[in-house]
Amino acid sequence: MRVVVADDAVLIRSGLVKLLEEFGCDVVAEVGDGDALVEAVAEHRPDVSVVDVRMPPSFTDEGLRAATRARELVPGAPVLILSQYVEVSYADDLLADARGAVGYLLKDRVIDVDDFMDSLKRVAGGGTVFDPEVVSQLMVRRRKNDPVATLTPREKEVLGLMAEGHSNKAIGKRLFISDGAVEKHIRNIFTKLTLSSEDGDHHRRVKAVLAYLRS
Repeated sequence: MRVVVADDAVLIRSGLVKLLEEFGCDVVAEVGDGDALVEAVAEHRPDVSVVDVRMPPSFTDEGLRAATRARELVPGAPVLILSQYVEVSYADDLLADARGAVGYLLKDRVIDVDDFMDSLKRVAGGGTVFDPEVVSQLMVRRRKNDPVATLTPREKEVLGLMAEGHSNKAIGKRLFISDGAVEKHIRNIFTKLTLSSEDGDHHRRVKAVLAYLRS
């Protein structure tokens, strides 16, 4: 897996690069600012970019804005955002184009290396992975007349775990239900959110998660 790493903190960036290389990733570029990130994505077309939210010169949302620009130049370029805190507005920007291949994790999540690498692979494969804290805060702002509101409590639980990047089997284990029950709930979710089977299960899954997070 070819990866671009963008973080202005040299020690954190070096640590990420070392971690990724230990897991067999090819770090094609490591950069410390937004403009360099855009250039690296355009030049190397990585399988995924790991991007810190706050980078120079503004140290506010520079990383996210650069990631958005990079996805405009390379449509759908997978991006995994890392942040010290939950920034809901940043998550909204990530979800805006509804193409998937995005993730938003708190930096503390990187401590669980296997979980982090699994999240990275899911984003690189076109999926969505959002930290439970991000999902929780996004849900506070639910719109009226939201189709997600038609889901049962169990279906919302399943969809919330999908948003965190869990597989069907992992969802079943967490909710203590069978794989068949999970699949049934997911089919019901697709139906209630009017997601066409023509999109295929993977794309419907991504669209369902994005609808949930943007609701």
